Amino acid sequence: MAGILEMPLVLPCGASLKNRIAKAAMTEGLADDYNRATARHVALYRRWAEGGAGMLLTGNVMVDRRYLERPGNVVIDGPQSEAQLDALRRWSGAARDAGADIWMQISHAGRQSPKIVATEPVAPSAVELGLPGGTFAKPRALLANEIENVIDRFAYTASVAKQTGFTGVQIHGAHGYLLSEFLNPLVNQRDDEWGGSLDNRARLLMRVIKEVRAQVGSGFAVSVKLNSSDFQKGGFSPEDSLQVARWLNDAGVDLLEVSGGSYEQPAMMDMEGTEARHEQQKRSSTRAREAYFLTYAEEIRKVAQMPLMVTGGFRSRAGMEDAVSSGACDVCGIARPLCVDPAIPAKLMSGEVETAPSWEKTLRIGPGILGPNSSIDLFKILNGFGGMAFFYENIFRLADGLKTKTKMALFPAFIKYQMQEAKAAKALKR
Repeated sequence: MAGILEMPLVLPCGASLKNRIAKAAMTEGLADDYNRATARHVALYRRWAEGGAGMLLTGNVMVDRRYLERPGNVVIDGPQSEAQLDALRRWSGAARDAGADIWMQISHAGRQSPKIVATEPVAPSAVELGLPGGTFAKPRALLANEIENVIDRFAYTASVAKQTGFTGVQIHGAHGYLLSEFLNPLVNQRDDEWGGSLDNRARLLMRVIKEVRAQVGSGFAVSVKLNSSDFQKGGFSPEDSLQVARWLNDAGVDLLEVSGGSYEQPAMMDMEGTEARHEQQKRSSTRAREAYFLTYAEEIRKVAQMPLMVTGGFRSRAGMEDAVSSGACDVCGIARPLCVDPAIPAKLMSGEVETAPSWEKTLRIGPGILGPNSSIDLFKILNGFGGMAFFYENIFRLADGLKTKTKMALFPAFIKYQMQEAKAAKALKR
């Protein structure tokens, strides 16, 4: 008898997901120098689809090549050649042929576009990221006509996704990227129709959803990724998130993914010591949770009428079954475990394994690297980015048909990743 995780989910648009485990979005960095999809996307997503997840969310596909999340992003921001369309068709087809739905995550990086690809990023207002290291330049505020252009870009990218065989799209309204920045009053300090009240700050997200739906029609899956909170005092709050979720009920959204954080408060990467983690621990003190955002999803469930997806921390079959059976969410997103074992969804559903390995708990850069007097906060940051390099390297290995690695020297991996990104940025053809 099939377990609850193997049950299909019928979406409001009429489409159906074959089970309740989704591969969550992770940036791939596999595009060519023209930001086009490649054979590596095809190989990677075929392996992930064969691993049993009912739906695969791509990493950021950018709507504007001037403002990338990283150099290796795929971009759809203008007329596509037949070769480009064919590359996208092969990418989506690799997942569909192996029995999985594949949804394109469409995004604009906003002020979180690094300096190596955007010397002057854009944002709702000219508010610089509060991060050390000079990785991000100070943004300029978007003009009103440019905001309208952003809406058109999201709609166009969604139309190309449908044209090339993707079975859905996810509008990225979380993690401090542009749509999320408009929601955040700390970043959005505008005094026009796009700023001020939450109604105004949510206008861009709601307009994007409306235009995307108009482009793709009623039978195509449209998802939104929304922060439960930015975890910054005075920022986008849980109360704000609940109100936006209410508005989404009438916007034609088929699945709402609940997440949280930004580059300044990276809850989505589970870095130790973040305000988000402390807040989650306080909210979960009476009930242990393995998923970071599940308590927030339970609150959003009270007002949201569409199916919910939660990503972040899910590792055990029991935890996922409890989350779905309790009604806290309808789909469980997992990400990092798939970088090391692409078949982990099937193994969890069949009972072959009860828990996916938590590699991030064992990945650490030793204190000897930096010396005995180095700041503990720096250790935490380096551990976080070193862990990211571990997962990026394994994504590359999967895309190249190689076996993944369970052990890796993190500091060299981190340096190698930084060098690869710099090289990719220099090679970009604009």
